[in-house]
Amino acid sequence: MNLLVKADPAGKPLVDVTPASAGWTHVGFRAVKLAAGEHEVWQQPGRECCVVILAGKASVQVGDTVWSGLGQRDSVFDEQAPYAVYAPPGLAVTVTADSAAEVAFCSAPSAGNHPPRLITPDSMTRSVRGKGANTRYVTDILPQTEPADGLLVVEVRTPSGHSSSYPPHKHDRDALPEESVLEETYYHRLNPAQGFAFQRVYTDDRRIDQSMAVEDHDVVMVPEGYHPVCVPYGYDSYYLNVMAGPRREWCFRNDPAHEWLLAKP
Repeated sequence: MNLLVKADPAGKPLVDVTPASAGWTHVGFRAVKLAAGEHEVWQQPGRECCVVILAGKASVQVGDTVWSGLGQRDSVFDEQAPYAVYAPPGLAVTVTADSAAEVAFCSAPSAGNHPPRLITPDSMTRSVRGKGANTRYVTDILPQTEPADGLLVVEVRTPSGHSSSYPPHKHDRDALPEESVLEETYYHRLNPAQGFAFQRVYTDDRRIDQSMAVEDHDVVMVPEGYHPVCVPYGYDSYYLNVMAGPRREWCFRNDPAHEWLLAKP
């Protein structure tokens, strides 16, 4: 199975991953670009959605509730967290662009235990992971500490010449608290846009071992295995991660062959 989903820059959507197309159970991901005044409707029975305003401004309606003028960044590479909206299953989600906008729809199975809500930038935890050429900048959009049935959503900016999701780690074994089972998508953006990055997905037994050159708006699917990212000099990387699985807990295992890097001064 090819784990790289190439974007269609002229299409609507830019990229779309469903459980059926991915051959898995939980994660769905869709990214769209909207011109001012355009709208996109999302509704899937039995699935919750986290709408992320990646860039531009948009208004989001969930059922009868409307949040207007969401968005405060021109690019995913701006030094700001995004706005997001959580929507439970059973309610239609309509996103209307107030300006040119890029919007992500992240979804997972849900029993409908939580009401719709606005997720503001100031409610999101921002942190720095790694050190040296492994430094990257993380924003927790919908972490496991916040209400949802299945979804986990996070964005990561990785500077030029750095590695990310590194040392390689995986979350494909039901062995809590050491490790949990989570499917994952990586939605990649590059700055400048003509750049590329590399991502490898591999299992211990190398039953899966794919190394991919990812370009702007591409998605990498991670059904299992380790999944590091490397960014060439001259280009900055952004990716939006969507994770979901049988249990909403992110517990991972580092590749033992590379775990020594964590002790490196």
